[in-house]
Amino acid sequence: MRYGLKWPEYAKEWDRMREREGRVAEFQHDARRIVGHKERYQAVEAKTGVPWPLIGVLHLREADLDFSTYLGNGDPLNRPTRHVPRGRGPFNTWEEGAIDALKLDGLTNVKDWRLEKMLYYAELFNGAGYDMRDLPSPYIWGGTNIQRPGKYVADGRFNPRVWDGQPGVSPILSEIAKLDPNVQYVRED
Repeated sequence: MRYGLKWPEYAKEWDRMREREGRVAEFQHDARRIVGHKERYQAVEAKTGVPWPLIGVLHLREADLDFSTYLGNGDPLNRPTRHVPRGRGPFNTWEEGAIDALKLDGLTNVKDWRLEKMLYYAELFNGAGYDMRDLPSPYIWGGTNIQRPGKYVADGRFNPRVWDGQPGVSPILSEIAKLDPNVQYVRED
């Protein structure tokens, strides 16, 4: 998966994205929860350079904003992780584990965080399996008109009939920007 090939696709999908009816209140609720923890996410942003809204949405997707778990997979912080990535930790704080997860996935090396890069690196954070199947990732587009059937139900196990019910990164990022006037996403040209 190469960014230069993917960003135009993300840009088009973002521009035509619509939140599914019946999900808007859920997305607004999740965005409010993330904004409520903004200071913690900003503390990690200050040490990693990763935008706090992206950190918050990854935390939502991986651990339902549970600060006793590892950002990279939702496993408990107090022992080595069992899920991919395996063997990380234990960590003393959520922030310590979050920094580790972001660094491990290369997000701390990214410069010039544009919206399309946020979507690209969020997809990589979850895995490129959907791209290999030529499907829009539900990790990114869950709950929108972009989403299609098919879900990895476990690490490496894909079911083409399962619909991912979790909110995607995109609709939550959109709702965060509506709630917080300081959040303004820069777009690729």
